[in-house]
Amino acid sequence: MQANGTVFVYGDNVDTDVIIPARYLNSSDPKHLASHCMEDIDAAFAQKVRPGDIIVGGSNFGCGSSREHAPLAIKSCGVSCVIAKSFARIFYRNSINIGLAILECPQAAENIRQGDEISIDFDSGVIINRTKQETYQAEPFPEFIREIINADGLLNSLSKC
Repeated sequence: MQANGTVFVYGDNVDTDVIIPARYLNSSDPKHLASHCMEDIDAAFAQKVRPGDIIVGGSNFGCGSSREHAPLAIKSCGVSCVIAKSFARIFYRNSINIGLAILECPQAAENIRQGDEISIDFDSGVIINRTKQETYQAEPFPEFIREIINADGLLNSLSKC
């Protein structure tokens, strides 16, 4: 399982209300949520992001309320992975449940910059910054998480049992 894309960088404590503002929570339509993803800190994000692109965040990414709308908005934009120094635990679990790949890798989060092109090998946890020719090592996903992400979410993975 691999991802390749351009990076969008955001800082520490990006909360779920920043990822998808509460004023849009009256909808669970993935396309609607995607069209408003990150708009309070990056008004053009939904127009700039392309399938496969990657978000890199700082510490405590996804903090705040436990809404599932936040990882759904990110995934529905076409983002293939979020890399951060650390994640709020509920956001982490919600992301895996919907099949959004997320990796904790403080070194990568410190060094990768906006617009860098990176590749990720989820089986090994290797992150390659193709722009800077740098390599970082994240903890690879355990097999059961790889199965959930490959199935595009927990419910889909369970239906294969």
